[in-house]
Parts: sequence; C-alpha cells; structure tokens
Amino acid sequence: MFSYKVLTARTINLKWMSYKQFDVYVQDRPGEVSRVAEALARNAVNIRGIATDVGGGKPRVHIITDDDNSARSALKGAQLEFAEHEVIVISMADKPGELAKLTKKLARGGVNINSLFMLGPMTPLEEVAITVDRMDEAKRLLDFS
Repeated sequence: MFSYKVLTARTINLKWMSYKQFDVYVQDRPGEVSRVAEALARNAVNIRGIATDVGGGKPRVHIITDDDNSARSALKGAQLEFAEHEVIVISMADKPGELAKLTKKLARGGVNINSLFMLGPMTPLEEVAITVDRMDEAKRLLDFS
C-alpha cells in the first residue's frame, strides 16, 4: 500500500493543495546548476529533490522545493526560464520491489511517467549523487582523493 501526500510542514489535503516540480532551463556548461541552487539559497528555499537532464536538446535542472511560491519568485528574480509541473509525492517502504509495484500500477492504468526521482528524507543530512565530466578533478576539489 502506498501513502500519497504533499510534503510541507502542515497537514495537507490533496483536494486543495498541489506540489510543483520546476524544470529550469540552463546551458550545458559549468556553473549552471550552481546558478540555480544559489538563486534558491538567496531566498532561503530548501531543495527537497533535484535532478539534471542534458538530453532532448534543452538542458534542464528538475527541482522540487518545500515552498513553491518562494521558489517561483527566486527563479523569476534570477531571470531563469522554467516550467512548472504538478507532482504526486508518494511515501513507500525503502525495500526492493516497491517502486516496481507503483510504476506497474500506473502502467496498467495507461499512465505514462514523465518524470520520477527520489526525494531526500526530511533529516538533517542529505546524500547527493552526481556524475561529472572530469571525475578526478571533482574528487580533488571535493577532497575525496
């Protein structure tokens, strides 16, 4: 069984509140993800989930935050082009097969998944997995040598 909810600090009723994914259009060059993250940080917007996509001809940074209105304002203030999409946030057990069950249910119902990524837990520490064009240099810069 899956629990459907919107992740914010207050009790949410899905009938009247929505959660947004912001697809921020960027250039495929160093510093673009940082530019987006800094725009949100300047406005005290917490990033709950983030992914990048360089395919499809237009590189994007996909972001879900804990405050849609502040995120929208921050992105506009930084003059970043973006699109918004409503998302469903689903809590499920952290065990093999749970994602398969969820996605199979949608597939059987004829629902295509446009975007999916894991959100970090709401804990003091988060993990980030990145791929880069210069791995050795990134490890050196991040002091992982």
